[in-house]
Amino acid sequence: MLDDMLHVTQWHNGEKDFSPFSDNEMARRQNELRGWMADNNVDAALFTSYHCINYYSGWLYCYFGRKYGMVIDQKNATTISAGIDGGQPWRRTFGSNVTYTDWRRDNFYRAVQGLTKGARRIGIEFDHVSLDYRQLLQDALPGVDLVDVSQPSMWMRTIKSAEEIKLIKEGARICDVGGYAVAGAVQAGVPEHEVAIAGTNAMIREIAKSFPFVELMDTWTWFQSGINTDGAHNPVTNRVVQSGDILSLNTFPMIFGYYTALERTLFCDHVDDASLDIWEKNVAVHRRGLELMKPGARCMDIAIELNEMYREWDLLKYRSFGYGHSFGVLSHYYGREAGVELREDIDTVLKPGMVVSMEPMVMIPEGQPGAGGYREHDILVIGADGAENITGFPFGPEHNIVGKG
Repeated sequence: MLDDMLHVTQWHNGEKDFSPFSDNEMARRQNELRGWMADNNVDAALFTSYHCINYYSGWLYCYFGRKYGMVIDQKNATTISAGIDGGQPWRRTFGSNVTYTDWRRDNFYRAVQGLTKGARRIGIEFDHVSLDYRQLLQDALPGVDLVDVSQPSMWMRTIKSAEEIKLIKEGARICDVGGYAVAGAVQAGVPEHEVAIAGTNAMIREIAKSFPFVELMDTWTWFQSGINTDGAHNPVTNRVVQSGDILSLNTFPMIFGYYTALERTLFCDHVDDASLDIWEKNVAVHRRGLELMKPGARCMDIAIELNEMYREWDLLKYRSFGYGHSFGVLSHYYGREAGVELREDIDTVLKPGMVVSMEPMVMIPEGQPGAGGYREHDILVIGADGAENITGFPFGPEHNIVGKG
């Protein structure tokens, strides 16, 4: 009865959409993967994560309980999307696209089978598929050896091309736009959510103005006040900002799948002496961290040196984060490039083309002098001879006591 209902089809509706990346850039990414596949006797790679599908195709899917994929072999690159998405996945994909229908729950796996015929070794993302998902893939691909492609892909993504760096710089600029909007909206008596809305709307409008075509999605602002600053990722609330509050500004635009970020400590109209002391010390750590970011530096060595500064002031026990991480496609929200993080157990050497944040944080518990979360965040592009700081919004007490009068 269902034999006349399509399982897998093609909905190539309209023309290909604008991309900030050239065909040569997208081909470079896919061909670098193909080189790894050839060296490791991998016949095809099946990507299922937001970040890898976006990196290799340019398309960012919307999950809504359905499975998505991308298959790359030595000749073809094809995304797999659900019928509910229409022709948008094809328009955004560098390569081809197939659409599976919702009539049966196994139609996604039928699409995978069709795109991997004859493959004996297939790369999948071990850090993305669940045990259940992996078993379903194995059942759909009997006799196929599933190997990990997530780690090699992660290392490929850590080195950015000139085109990626250009887009990331635009993202950093738009972070600053959001930051200035947040700072301008702060006043005692204004709730957090109104301040955050000002930052988010400013960034969305700037993104829309800056590109001939762009999907406006997942750009947002975290803005915390008072005790809410103790966690960097605490959600926005309707708490009303009060005079003398410690504030945390966090702007996160996403452009064509690439995240950037800006974080700053602010105070509303004045700062007390105890808070000023801690703020200035965290700023000193931030300044030193920026100086240490250069090609040839080891991630762990940067962390260890900055630890000593906190230790000297008896603040190390209040440190609440590593000192920074790689930025790129969907970093760090989904596409965490965990091999490049400024932590004591990461011995990765910084190389030209890496894009890494410097973001020291300390959190003083409620009830102690200077209570609150202090954090600064700049993004740097590692070059051949040094590092370029692409964040423009200023940091420190001389700039960020806001909402006066």
